[in-house]
Amino acid sequence: MNAHPYRILVLCTGNSARSVMAEALFNVLGNGRFEAYSAGSRPSGRVQPMAAELAASIGYDTARLRSKSWDEFSAPGAPALDLVVTVCDNAAGEACPVWYGAPVVAHWGVEDPAAVEGDEDTRRRAYAQAFAALRRRVERFAALPLETFDRATAQREIRDIGKIDG
Repeated sequence: MNAHPYRILVLCTGNSARSVMAEALFNVLGNGRFEAYSAGSRPSGRVQPMAAELAASIGYDTARLRSKSWDEFSAPGAPALDLVVTVCDNAAGEACPVWYGAPVVAHWGVEDPAAVEGDEDTRRRAYAQAFAALRRRVERFAALPLETFDRATAQREIRDIGKIDG
């Protein structure tokens, strides 16, 4: 494994719900092994309150959550990344910037809870389902013996995680 924590960038278009929840999950469930960030191709400028609540429910410091552009991670001085994960189909199909560190890239698509309409219970269920799907994938990722993988094996294993039922 690297001398630094495994650096992960989670991307979505708006960087307001799925990507910020995944950021929290990686940082909490990784127990110091991971340093995760999130960003968006067209950030909304705000984190969805239900996403922040779920991040807080696992002990994540929600003061760290902010909706930001992926440009921050391709600018000079940005951290070298080991993994870039897209969690929405729109971001997966967009032309991404060049990332420092030549990271493994994977798509772990999850339905957008912010797009769900209805009463508060309906919306909360959508957020809980997205959070649970992301958690299953992050837990599977955290169980991988990354330090023993060559790049091709890491790429295959990490991409396969995206096929886990969302």
